[in-house]
Amino acid sequence: MSAVVTVSRRIAASADRLFDAWLDPAALSVWMRRDGSEPSTAVIDPRVGGTFAITMNDPQGAFLHGGTYMVIDRPRRLEFTWRSDATHGTDSVVRVSFEPDGDGTLVEVRHERLPDALAVRLHAEGWTEIMSGFARRYAEEAA
Repeated sequence: MSAVVTVSRRIAASADRLFDAWLDPAALSVWMRRDGSEPSTAVIDPRVGGTFAITMNDPQGAFLHGGTYMVIDRPRRLEFTWRSDATHGTDSVVRVSFEPDGDGTLVEVRHERLPDALAVRLHAEGWTEIMSGFARRYAEEAA
C-alpha cells in the first residue's frame, strides 16, 4: 500500500515569507512540532541534494525525521524525502506548494508514498496539527 495525505491552509502572509520558514532552522524549530510539544531541533542544508534532520520533542519522547531536498523552487514549491519511525525507516515524499491568494498564500502539504494505514493516520494527524500551528504563527506575525 502506498497512500497520500494532503493538508492545506490559507495563511495571511506572503509566499516568500512562508516558503523561507521551511528552510530556516530557527523558524522550523519553533513551528515544526505538535501542539503542546517543546521546540524541535532542526539541522538543515537547504539546497537540492542537501539533507535535513528534525527532532520533534513530543511529551511521549524525541522523534527524529530526516530527508533530502529534491526540489527548491522559491517561493513556489518544495519537495523532499521524509523518513521516520512512522514510515518504518523508508523514504516517503513530501511536496509543499505555495500559491498566492489575494493578500495571503494557500500552502498545501502533500505527503506521498506512506507505507501503511498507521503511517497515513499518524501523518494526517501530525500535518494537520503542524499546519494549523504554522498558519496561526505566521498569520499573527503578519497582523
